[in-house]
Amino acid sequence: MKKTTTRLADGRELIYYDLRDDAVRDERDHRPLDPVATASEIRHDRLLGDSVAIASHRQARTYHPPADECPLCPSRDGRLSEIPAPDYDVAVFENRFPSLAGDSGRCEVVCFTPDHDASFADLTEEQAALVLEAWTDRTAELSQLPGVEQVFCFENRGAEIGVTLGHPHGQIYAYPFITPRTERMLTSLAAHREATGGNLFDDTVADELADGRRIVLEGEHWVVFVPYAAHWPYEVHLYPKRRVPDLLALDEAARTEFPQIYLEVLRRFDRIFVGRDGGKEGEGTSRGPRAAGAARTPYIAAWHQAPLRAERREDFALHLELFTIRRTSGKLKFLAGSESGMNVFINDVPPEAAAERLREVASE
Repeated sequence: MKKTTTRLADGRELIYYDLRDDAVRDERDHRPLDPVATASEIRHDRLLGDSVAIASHRQARTYHPPADECPLCPSRDGRLSEIPAPDYDVAVFENRFPSLAGDSGRCEVVCFTPDHDASFADLTEEQAALVLEAWTDRTAELSQLPGVEQVFCFENRGAEIGVTLGHPHGQIYAYPFITPRTERMLTSLAAHREATGGNLFDDTVADELADGRRIVLEGEHWVVFVPYAAHWPYEVHLYPKRRVPDLLALDEAARTEFPQIYLEVLRRFDRIFVGRDGGKEGEGTSRGPRAAGAARTPYIAAWHQAPLRAERREDFALHLELFTIRRTSGKLKFLAGSESGMNVFINDVPPEAAAERLREVASE
């Protein structure tokens, strides 16, 4: 991998990650951009004890542009984008409309491929491995910024999720605090250790392997399962079998196997609804490549890494949670009264049934 760091016309950082060591990245950003002006601030909710990012400048962010005006495509044929090069492998840059900025953290955009019409599931194993390297490198770099407490790499896919740019991409947030979800995990982790002397993450993975009903896929170094108390209709968790606190701590064997495991899981997600409910989401069977014309399953993919200064940080387990808000063909899971008002989820799809369906749609 070759890493090249440069600057965009308004001063934001842009980093290219290339598969070839001889790649040259000397293109300049010729757009007449004004310096980025953000109004991001963190406000603490005294009642709930969590934090909210107030970012009014995001109202002006790019919203569903036509494909020929996509800001994440390479700059070609006289059209200038956020990426000055006419081609790239993986590119990362500071978000022009960040939720977090300055003393309130940092937000970055990760472009997985120059192909506007592709998705992460369409990447080769070599390309997916390069994205993993980019996630790891950005985690290392952002962890060194003053005030950063937690680094979160994630991907939102699909208009149903709220994505406003169709180009295959993800984001990285560097938070100036530990997120509420992670705080709850840390609390449960400490309570389990106090009660049993064991590690909650290790015991959860061991229990799922022993039960077997919710295992979707197992490799030598990774295991994928639907959690016992899944919140979402189709939700899987990917864990390395050797517990590590973050992406930086993954060994070479786990890094090598990850693209194989993750790409297979993503491709299965795209087959969940194909051929079901009268074939409403495309023709073809549930096996083999994604059927032509089939709608891609909307999802959120979220890496959970240990906070940088957490007590007993080594007890935390890196894992990726992947879930979709679609519960069946043409129907979405909305967060209504119980979920939004009380944070009590109601799941219409039994986790065991979800796991069975994800095993059903395995590649040939």
